Amino acid sequence: MALHLVTGGAGFVGGQVVRALAARGERVRILDRIEPTDAPAGVEVVRGDLLDGPLVAAALAGVDTVHHHAALVPVTKAGAEFRRVNAEGTALLLAAARKAAVRFFLHVSSSAVFGIPAQCPITETTPPRPVEEYGRSKLEAERHVEQAARDGLPCAIVRPRIVIGPGRLGIFKILYEWIAEGRKIWVIGDGGNRFQFVDVDDLVAALLAVTERRATGVYNVGAEPFGTLRDDLGGLIRHAGSRSRVVGVPAPLARALLRALDRLGLSPLGPYHYAVYSESFHFDLSAAKQRLGWRPRWGNVASLNRSYDWFASERGRLGQSGEQSTHRTPAREGLLGVLRRIS
Repeated sequence: MALHLVTGGAGFVGGQVVRALAARGERVRILDRIEPTDAPAGVEVVRGDLLDGPLVAAALAGVDTVHHHAALVPVTKAGAEFRRVNAEGTALLLAAARKAAVRFFLHVSSSAVFGIPAQCPITETTPPRPVEEYGRSKLEAERHVEQAARDGLPCAIVRPRIVIGPGRLGIFKILYEWIAEGRKIWVIGDGGNRFQFVDVDDLVAALLAVTERRATGVYNVGAEPFGTLRDDLGGLIRHAGSRSRVVGVPAPLARALLRALDRLGLSPLGPYHYAVYSESFHFDLSAAKQRLGWRPRWGNVASLNRSYDWFASERGRLGQSGEQSTHRTPAREGLLGVLRRIS
């Protein structure tokens, strides 16, 4: 039976992949700095850093397939560390994977490599042009994967849109909290931009389809159907039975304020968030559908609704389960808490 290594296997998406593989009877090993709190019985755990060469080599012993999720995400505001972990860490892992005779390497990238799209829908051939450090680090990581593929390691790259679903917190906890309290939901611009998410279950299904088929290449993955940000948030508000309403803020003003708060360390939002969230951003899913036999089950509103329902059921227990990955931890509002109180 093949052995799968999941880097970042204690994280939101990586943990879902671990559970899905284990449910299929696969052998699974996790490499993560954090001890997973919900790994299935029988899953091995290697605790440590992606940049620890000897540890990575040991974690790859006997591995058939690598699922590479480990990365610093935008909300960490990691600066120069983005490149060190996301790009250099990926290069180290690829080199070690080749030495270990790994048969397939799946790299989970990000839609942030596209920055602010010049036009939509985005396809696998749309030129990437990241606009901030996180996106640049993920694009550099992709370049390392592409070189490893040219050197003979079978590789695939999957770029998900923003992932939501039960268990996802981070900045989404702020959105759900404000809706639960009936606060105004402020958006950058008028909210008329068509904005695609992806449900975690659909993403995991696509990732497993890639590894099952050993489908090399690049795949963009997102939700379907989706609408404008204003309309989809409105659908969530109606589902929640909330008094909230979506309120737009002129984009130049909102970006200037959020940039200032970010620099002062008073906002959970980073450059990627305030650069992109007012823009139309959605993928053409044709390649994933045709080459993977995959199709999303969840649209934006349906996925937001079930994410909110999970939040509502767990609201009193959030943040009480010890150390968690960034996307499984409630984000702190900072000065946005003042806006919340007057909204």
